Amino acid sequence: MIWSRTDNRTIETALRRGAAAARPGEPNARAATAGRRESRHAAEAAARLTRRIADEGLADVTYAPAESPFGTLLLAATSRGLVRVAFPEESPDTMLEGLARRISPRIVEARGPLDEVRRELEQYFSGRRRGFELALDWRLVAPFGRRVLAVTSQIPYGGVLSYAEVAADAGSPRGSRAAGNALGANPMPIVIPCHRVLRSGGALGGYGGGIQRKRWLLELEGALPPA
Repeated sequence: MIWSRTDNRTIETALRRGAAAARPGEPNARAATAGRRESRHAAEAAARLTRRIADEGLADVTYAPAESPFGTLLLAATSRGLVRVAFPEESPDTMLEGLARRISPRIVEARGPLDEVRRELEQYFSGRRRGFELALDWRLVAPFGRRVLAVTSQIPYGGVLSYAEVAADAGSPRGSRAAGNALGANPMPIVIPCHRVLRSGGALGGYGGGIQRKRWLLELEGALPPA
């Protein structure tokens, strides 16, 4: 089950129409008031259902938004830990459909399970945190990609490695291109700091969130001087 704000809007629209149809002779203002009251009750019921699903562990994946200096991120987690961080330009529907296909369709929007992730991200963006202490779910990462991202996770705050160095440390000295592909497919950017991997000559290279974000993150950490 994928529960979204779209579902709530659909419920609310149906209730408003039903309320108006049930009272054709009443003034429009009274019908509108009744519709708003029914909409509020529907929203409250949906919120209670969402909390119950999350609290009782009936969902396999929970998701929630998180604010960042470059827009609203979308986070997702399972009982194992954080599984996805999506940048603002990534379609929420695409992300949720991917999670439903690869992990489980039992997905619900719930902020509580992701409170700690949001807290640590806020601390990181404000310069008060240099590393994340979050459980991670690696199910979306292939074996070689996991080795690459495990190496990347060990790059310290303010430090950088080259693609060649990451590939070698992951056990594939000639696998710079494959390492770059694995970094580009990183499902948990920022938390797994693929922005700390540069080309051998020091050029920024690619980044799934865009070069400007990569530069911003490296400047935040002091790995690059401010532009």
